[in-house]
Amino acid sequence: MQTRPSPLPATVDELWDRRAELGPGDAEARSVVVGAVDMLDTGRARVATVSGAGEVSVDERARRAILLAFRVLGMARSQVGDFHHHDRVPLKTSLDGVRVVPGAIARWGSYLAPGVVLMPSFVNIGAYVDTGTMVDTWATVGSCAQIGKNVHLSGGAGIGGVLEPPNAVPVIVEDDALIGSRAMIVEGARVGRGAVVGAGTILSASMPVVDVRTGEELDRGRIPDWCVAVGGTRSKQFPGGTFGLPCVLVLKRLREGQRHEKAELNEILREHGLHA
Repeated sequence: MQTRPSPLPATVDELWDRRAELGPGDAEARSVVVGAVDMLDTGRARVATVSGAGEVSVDERARRAILLAFRVLGMARSQVGDFHHHDRVPLKTSLDGVRVVPGAIARWGSYLAPGVVLMPSFVNIGAYVDTGTMVDTWATVGSCAQIGKNVHLSGGAGIGGVLEPPNAVPVIVEDDALIGSRAMIVEGARVGRGAVVGAGTILSASMPVVDVRTGEELDRGRIPDWCVAVGGTRSKQFPGGTFGLPCVLVLKRLREGQRHEKAELNEILREHGLHA
């Protein structure tokens, strides 16, 4: 992980150093923090980016601005139809070019690029969702998660949020990936470009990722670019016996740019005795 220069004002760092003193009554601090989070909300700043060389760069000042928002914003009541809310963070209102189906929730401070589709789902503060991506029904995008272009987060998929501890890397799902229904990508894990992640797969930053063709253990917590991956187990001997520990299995490597229809994915899974 690298730290990159921030477009947010250095005043955010000064406020962070004396955060214990701050509260909703600090109008000057609130103005700075609201301005900083507005930049995240409109995409002029973001918590993390992936460089052309594949390195993740994190804007720690952006994450500090989000945490400060919970100190300097007071609780406020709001209402949407018959639903009543009481929170510090309002709902997002900048939705130009975004399709938001009734029941979808996006918080202020999240960025949704034109062309994003939100089915009834949840996108948290600090998240960045790029153009062409669909967040399907009951899927969640956690705080500061970074979702690339043309991604499909299938129904019930969970993309974990990371605000603390300091220097923690957010969850990153790169361009053209497909995250299967009820899959969970958490704790700063990363899904590579064009990867297809099977339904129900769980990937955390410490999870082993294994290539089934070679038995090679790949980078923990990272599914490679252009592959099909599913949840699995590996046997490990303990004093009390042999037990299966969870891992992620890379079943197939794809050609760059190769996208699979549902029938083709089912065939890949059947080759390994699995079902979609």
